[in-house]
Amino acid sequence: MGRFLNPDNGAFSEAVNSEIYIDKTRLLEYINRVINTTSKFICNSRPRRFGKSMTAFRLLQQGL
Repeated sequence: MGRFLNPDNGAFSEAVNSEIYIDKTRLLEYINRVINTTSKFICNSRPRRFGKSMTAFRLLQQGL
């Protein structure tokens, strides 16, 4: 039988209910780098269900 580091799932439920967002595409990093330059116009053309709305929401939360 294996060992469980978090047997009651307390840390998982805390992470799910917190404001954690991991941008694996590095799009937010790129936008933050170019936002006040002449390259500030970007096209976020990803397929359906690839987090376009979530990315836009995170940008609004950052105040951009």
